Amino acid sequence: MKSPSERRGIVVGIDGSSSSDAAVRWAAQDAALRRVPLILVYAQGTAAAPVWLDVPLSEEYWQVQEQHGRDVLAAARRVAQEATATAEPLHIVEKLTPAHAVATLIDCSREADLVVVGSRGLGKWGRRILGSVSSTLVLHANGPVAVIHDGVSLSETAPVVVGLDGSPASELATEIAFDEASRRGVELVVVHTWNDLDYNFPDVRWTDLKPREERVLAEQLAGWAERYPDVAVRRIVMRDNPARQLLEQGESAQLIVVGSRGRGGFTGMLLGSVSSEVLHSARVPVIVARRSS
Repeated sequence: MKSPSERRGIVVGIDGSSSSDAAVRWAAQDAALRRVPLILVYAQGTAAAPVWLDVPLSEEYWQVQEQHGRDVLAAARRVAQEATATAEPLHIVEKLTPAHAVATLIDCSREADLVVVGSRGLGKWGRRILGSVSSTLVLHANGPVAVIHDGVSLSETAPVVVGLDGSPASELATEIAFDEASRRGVELVVVHTWNDLDYNFPDVRWTDLKPREERVLAEQLAGWAERYPDVAVRRIVMRDNPARQLLEQGESAQLIVVGSRGRGGFTGMLLGSVSSEVLHSARVPVIVARRSS
């Protein structure tokens, strides 16, 4: 996380879809909580045309595309203003670029506090659980990414849920989760599970492992309660599949925070299996805690 002097704002990628509008609403409210600018980004670029399609596009075409982008940005601004009508006036910046959405948002992620995207876009595969922009961004962004699902009503008093496994990758998730819970004035539910297998080992006494895992979690949380004395923490330590437990707790939460990789990951893995499953299955917003490269 950046210090206040380094904060550059919340970036949200938009395309005019209902999923995009949901992302704008959530990003605007988060920016208001942090008191940082909201940066609306509309990228006009598309995938490269087939090599056989060598037809120059007219100036009129690009003018129409630019006007469409400005219309989408204006609509997103209205959504953001409506979402924060009861808060202090939000500083909103609009960015229109001819570049591709993924490349643009990855570039923005280098300095943003957080990049926010909808779970689905306007592409022909819009009904997929996770769209191409969001699924690529969580793999390659240079900072935290929030993926927002539309059509879900979130309670302002619901807790923030974070999954911790004792790995270095979950340190940033801890920081983000405490920060979000503090700003929202809600409980933080910390989920720590130590087995993701669905079968038993006959010679293993699972109850004997719980004290050890409780110590692992206590070590990871050490110092955070002092730093965030306003945050009530509820710990869930149990033998279970971590993704399943996170999704279960997430049903009554307003936000889930996960690390980009877990202790079961390997060098070169871009996204851990638990984080991936939570991203694809959760109904509430999910923040993937990625560090700047």
